[in-house]
Amino acid sequence: MLDRKLLGGLVHLHILHHACHEPIFGVGIMEELARHGYKLSPGTLYPILHGLEKTGYLISSEQMVEGRIRRTYVATEAGMSALVFAKTRVRELYQELFEEE
Repeated sequence: MLDRKLLGGLVHLHILHHACHEPIFGVGIMEELARHGYKLSPGTLYPILHGLEKTGYLISSEQMVEGRIRRTYVATEAGMSALVFAKTRVRELYQELFEEE
């Protein structure tokens, strides 16, 4: 990753975006992020998920999948509202970044 601090917010938004659409889980979201060029280790991803849960943007639950317990995360109402707000800010930034092109 080029700069974790610079791109970290994008990773958080990407996770929140997917959690607003469907339940996510660690390995699955790591694979999704990798498709977009973000290579996160479990030691990086899980603190992000826990932080989003502590903030109230995600809620987790345990499910039995193929004989193993999987923790899944979904966005809360606060998480959905935060994503809507963030999207307006990202749209404004995008327009400003590319208005010269």
